[in-house]
Amino acid sequence: MKKIVVLFILLISFVSVSIAQNRPNKVPHMSPVEFREKQQAFITEQADLSPEEATRFFPLYSQMQEKKKELNDEAWKLIKEGNEKNLTEAQYNDILEGIYNSRISVAELEKSYYAKFKQILSPKKIFLIQRAEMRFHREIIKGINDKGECKHHSSSGKKAKS
Repeated sequence: MKKIVVLFILLISFVSVSIAQNRPNKVPHMSPVEFREKQQAFITEQADLSPEEATRFFPLYSQMQEKKKELNDEAWKLIKEGNEKNLTEAQYNDILEGIYNSRISVAELEKSYYAKFKQILSPKKIFLIQRAEMRFHREIIKGINDKGECKHHSSSGKKAKS
């Protein structure tokens, strides 16, 4: 059951990131630094992290995100290879095996970082962080308002009422 939950979270993260990457004309450009700052502020607020918790948590979180990005980039490279014409069934099989192995590696990476996060935060806070991360990605996918802010998160750090 835990594997199913981890794979479901991984799938949601993978899909939300891929959708956000494939919609560059629908939302204003946000630099990686700006994205990270907005994400950290959103997660800090939603998970009710203290300044000390945030200071200890986000370097590890950023490290994990970079490693996940590398693995997801590998999967996307394989997906692009699958767009080539005249591939054999064996080549499609190799592509799919690589994609699945990348997804499994992401899940294993997340689980290993969960152990590290537990040294800093309670399981409840880690859960709240994961939920906030999914909400943040959903907000990005929905679109960014004219000011470049998430619809339900103002730059003042206060949540707008939904």
